[in-house]
Amino acid sequence: MSDNKPALLILAAGMGSRYGGLKQLDGIGPCGETIMDYSVFDAIRAGFGKIVFIIRKNFREEFEKRAKEVYGSYYSSMSFVEQELDLLPNGFIPPETRIKPWGTGHAVLVAENEIKTPFAAINADDFYGSSSFQILYDFLSIVQNKKGNYCMISFSAANTLSPSGTVSRGICNVDKEGMLISVQETHKICRENDGIFGERPSEGRISIKEETPVSMNMWGFTPDIFLSGAGLFSEFLKKNIENEKAEFYIPDVVDSLLKRGEVNCKVLPTREKWFGVTYKEDKEIAVSCIKINTEAGRYPSPLFK
Repeated sequence: MSDNKPALLILAAGMGSRYGGLKQLDGIGPCGETIMDYSVFDAIRAGFGKIVFIIRKNFREEFEKRAKEVYGSYYSSMSFVEQELDLLPNGFIPPETRIKPWGTGHAVLVAENEIKTPFAAINADDFYGSSSFQILYDFLSIVQNKKGNYCMISFSAANTLSPSGTVSRGICNVDKEGMLISVQETHKICRENDGIFGERPSEGRISIKEETPVSMNMWGFTPDIFLSGAGLFSEFLKKNIENEKAEFYIPDVVDSLLKRGEVNCKVLPTREKWFGVTYKEDKEIAVSCIKINTEAGRYPSPLFK
């Protein structure tokens, strides 16, 4: 794989507290494949080069051993970066009570030394679909040596809900040219009898339209995000270093840079239907969806032969 190709950053350091275990390695496919395996397969098929996994130190050995066994010849083009609580700018010390990682925005920043090209960032436990990766790759292939040219794959809000509980999504405001105006992390989103609703700290309960474009953390970035994001992270820590639950999210980074006029972000809709394993109860649905895709010939079985 060429070093000049767009890279793929997979965020796999989450604790899985709502799921009840290490969901990144939970088998979903007919031969025990994980959702992450399908993302790796789709990314390689689309043309991505280096793949970087953001993980935690306490499960690195297990994670890396499995990656080497499953991905075979592709393993040499992969790297593993630990997202630990003490990986902070000079002058900041994490509180002793902190357990959770600092969030998806921080996860992106810790990959700085491993990525020198435009890159995609995704969650390990979300299934995005093959065409989503191709759309993302095509965009990133034309922004080499450019700065501040970001993109986001968007899904309709109605297609990203979990029947097992509430979810968090980045709710997007998009202009007529398909450029992102703003994105706000919104929590406790679920369908109720009279529509879809979520919550924001500053606004309380809000109504969300079915077709509202949302972020599922499938982003495309140019490497300048490492420098600009680091500054925003320091600002975040000044306000939240003692808050053991505060997290630094990717949508917050993008939204801040958009407001400052430092970047632009193209919203690229996908027709793919998302599914994931936020909750243990979601697994049955994920298994069924993968089975349908496999039987339709979209994926081989086993995935990596």
